Amino acid sequence: MAISANELQSHHSALLRYALFQLGDMPLAEDVVQETLLAALEKPESFTGQSSVKTWLTAILKYKIIDVQRRRYRDPQLISPLIDEENDRSDFDSLFDSHGHWGSDAPRNWGQPEANLSDQHFWQTYHLCATKMPKRTAMVFTLREVMELDISEICQQLEITATNCSVMLYRARMSLRLCLEQNWFESKISGTP
Repeated sequence: MAISANELQSHHSALLRYALFQLGDMPLAEDVVQETLLAALEKPESFTGQSSVKTWLTAILKYKIIDVQRRRYRDPQLISPLIDEENDRSDFDSLFDSHGHWGSDAPRNWGQPEANLSDQHFWQTYHLCATKMPKRTAMVFTLREVMELDISEICQQLEITATNCSVMLYRARMSLRLCLEQNWFESKISGTP
């Protein structure tokens, strides 16, 4: 099925928004989108027409982003400052009692959290909370929860064990829960922005 360069280029903005959300770096996001469009132009026969062009391009983009994340993960200059952060033993065990039940810091009632998904201020708070996480933990969380990869795929892509992946996902979820409670849900209850 023939696809014109103009048709591919018409999806540039949507792809760039997606890549920027995933990578948090505009020049890098732009590079990944250009690589995606180039890959689509070089192998148009891989588009079978079973999905929309946008869906096909987004699938290519996801793999390009995973390649970037894998390079970031393997780059010793990027990993070395994160090692102590990732292995910090002061994790979230203090939130639970000796029987594994929630302690005094149990999750608060979030009301109807789905309503917050359309609030731009919520997403700003979410991004702030996500940037507070160690880079590798945030990367694993994004691959699992945003890009919806299976744990086995994440482990293969990042060359980590399933146990390590699960621990990072646990820490990411707990970190986001605490940060969102403190910076979003408590402010909504108290009426402060």
